[in-house]
Amino acid sequence: MIPVTKPFLPPRADYEKYLDGIWERNWLTNNGPLVNELELRLKEYLGLDHLLFVSNGTIALQMAIKGLGLKGEIITTPFSYVATTTSIIWEGCQPVFVDILPDRLTINPDLIEEAITSKTSAILATHVYGIPCEVEKIQQIADKHGLKVIYDGAHAFGVKFKGRSIFEYGDISTCSFHATKLFHTIEGGGVFTKDPELLKRMAYLRNFGHDGFEKFNGIGINGKNSEFHSAMGLAVLPYLEKIVQTKASQVQFYKGLLKGLKVTYPKTENIENYNHSYFPILFSSEGNLKRSKQILEMNQIGSRRYFYPGLNGLDYTSGDCSVSDDVSKRILCLPLYHTLTQEEQRMIARLLLRVQNNPDL
Repeated sequence: MIPVTKPFLPPRADYEKYLDGIWERNWLTNNGPLVNELELRLKEYLGLDHLLFVSNGTIALQMAIKGLGLKGEIITTPFSYVATTTSIIWEGCQPVFVDILPDRLTINPDLIEEAITSKTSAILATHVYGIPCEVEKIQQIADKHGLKVIYDGAHAFGVKFKGRSIFEYGDISTCSFHATKLFHTIEGGGVFTKDPELLKRMAYLRNFGHDGFEKFNGIGINGKNSEFHSAMGLAVLPYLEKIVQTKASQVQFYKGLLKGLKVTYPKTENIENYNHSYFPILFSSEGNLKRSKQILEMNQIGSRRYFYPGLNGLDYTSGDCSVSDDVSKRILCLPLYHTLTQEEQRMIARLLLRVQNNPDL
């Protein structure tokens, strides 16, 4: 079986050296020393002043919405993972969908203003497959209309724009550190902001609102993470550059193998520190995608319709987003992970070309 992705696991000795300290201290959670060390190391790696390590990427989004005190409508993208939308609804707000750019697949900033109403409080956009949103245009619109900006950066770890971490943009950025992500802590996530007061507010939110043992500062939630998850992050981080380089080479090898395949790719040229988190391909039709996915499955090869369906088509949402509707039906992510071999890539390419050249299969 070739999975669509496979988590990177560092050498066991790298992880176990952190476990020795956990056993000695008997401090397992509640803002332990490894949580603090991971936050420090991540700030150094990403070039950021402020971040919080939290339990997962969904909690990060919910904390961002709660921390900014958002109400009413939040303009967002239909082309993202379901947590982007459900976090908005979970926090009592209403998602308003704006279509995406056909080449970058991120929210189309030229359509945002016409979606703004008197009830709009924020824009929540997603950096898709590591492709940054048009952050400067979005910020100009937000400033003009007095809106907050949140970025779902689950795919964008390490990516930069104009020399700065993509997580520096907007009022708050979030990231998932799930096991399938480029950088992971098994389960986990991060919230990032330039505003120290906003960070302080979210720190209270992360820990039930505790301000000491017998005092509370507002309403909070259990958004903490453990020493064991922090240990995994600390063990993974030193290997990240090598992982990115490996994936970049695999992507180039794929593109060479698939030159005869009638597919296109999202636009990733000129992205600073592009992280090659995924390898999405766009088929000419949904029918071609389904046939290709079927032959891969018949040969025990995983692939993923990521993202399908579009979030504007869920039972509890609505919105006319024709570009996203079309893209979501035609896009497929192929296997991409650190131990994927060239022979496995050749097999995948041969199967895809076979389907194209023999449409009756």
